[in-house]
Amino acid sequence: MENQEVEIVSSVSEYNKMVNHETFHPLVSVVDFAKSDPICQYKRMYGFYTVFLKDVRCGDMYYGKHNYDYQEGTLVFIAPGQVSGVSNDGQYIQPGGYALLFHPDLIKGTHLGRNIREYNFFSYEVHEALHLSEKEREIILECFKNIKLELEQSIDKHSKSLIVNNIELFLNYCMRFYDRQFITRDHINQGVIGKFENLLHDYLTSEKPKNIGFPMVNYFAEQLNISANYFGDLIKKDLGISAQEYIHNKLIEVAKEQIFNPEKTISDISYDLGFKYPQHFTRLFKRKVGVSPSEYKTLN
Repeated sequence: MENQEVEIVSSVSEYNKMVNHETFHPLVSVVDFAKSDPICQYKRMYGFYTVFLKDVRCGDMYYGKHNYDYQEGTLVFIAPGQVSGVSNDGQYIQPGGYALLFHPDLIKGTHLGRNIREYNFFSYEVHEALHLSEKEREIILECFKNIKLELEQSIDKHSKSLIVNNIELFLNYCMRFYDRQFITRDHINQGVIGKFENLLHDYLTSEKPKNIGFPMVNYFAEQLNISANYFGDLIKKDLGISAQEYIHNKLIEVAKEQIFNPEKTISDISYDLGFKYPQHFTRLFKRKVGVSPSEYKTLN
């Protein structure tokens, strides 16, 4: 699998042809794999948004840096330009489940097109997939059914808006279900947050800010082996603030302690905490505390 070349599938109609599915619309498709031909799996890069609903185990899914063994009722989201694939030694298999495909051109100029980046799960890693309850799966299938029904109608001036609105409804349900997953997996999330707090403390009390730079969300997500967007959403859901804001708060706590060290100037502290320019540190400190570092030292 590691040496396999990446197959590029640029259009929805190309994908439909690959699985022997009729193309009703060149920019969007709902595929029922029970009615498709068996597929020889490779690493592939799609030129469109792809959502897979897997109903049966069908091999290991490679996506980004990770692999994931599909369970029943799993939704995986793939954005254009991302590489994914299923490893099965080049054998043809009959996948189970469904796929929703929609090209970026379909949503250009629409409300969904303007807000597609808000659906962070398109850049989650595959092991951060959405696991559906039976009721949630029924809702998802109803969404797919409505999109498919609209695709099978004769195209008219209402077609695009109705199709896009149904896709947006589907994605909004997925946001709700991810919120549920963050809550129901709270014990796992708490472990991640605890590790993050320890990593951040170790980072801020070491030479890393001076050597590596200002602590960034991406760094900690990588250390925790999760995608930056999933990590950011997890922190936001659990702590009520963004991961970057949490980092800023902890950094200011450390700075407050160091301000009273007579051997350190404000510039020394700013460099020690990873700021390239002292004025950037002063600006953040004043925004967080209400006074400048020098004023804080005088007042206390």
